[in-house]
Amino acid sequence: MIQIKRVYEPAVPEDGQRYLVDRLWPRGVSKDRARLADWYKDLAPSPELRRWFNHEAGKFELFQDQYMDELAHDQEKRPLLERIVSESREGTVTLVYAAKDPLVNHAIVLLTFLRTQYDV
Repeated sequence: MIQIKRVYEPAVPEDGQRYLVDRLWPRGVSKDRARLADWYKDLAPSPELRRWFNHEAGKFELFQDQYMDELAHDQEKRPLLERIVSESREGTVTLVYAAKDPLVNHAIVLLTFLRTQYDV
């Protein structure tokens, strides 16, 4: 199973393996508090796309399309995606993000991509 969660929420055993999927380290969060298995910053949107989107809800639909395209075509992302899928078949994987809006963020797009492209 794959799920998403804000990094500012407490880590719990039910999270399983926790992976930060932001390009930048979240403010005010220590590595100890984050309790991450790893930091997959290369799964985050490109710096250009992230800056353009700027978490503006009105841009979310176009952002989704562009980020899905990055996920599908960036060969550097493929091994990380496959590792997450493999681990999710063994137990719970939690993709951790820092965005404030739980409905408008790249982690939702990443989760949707994994579910549709890898059937997890």
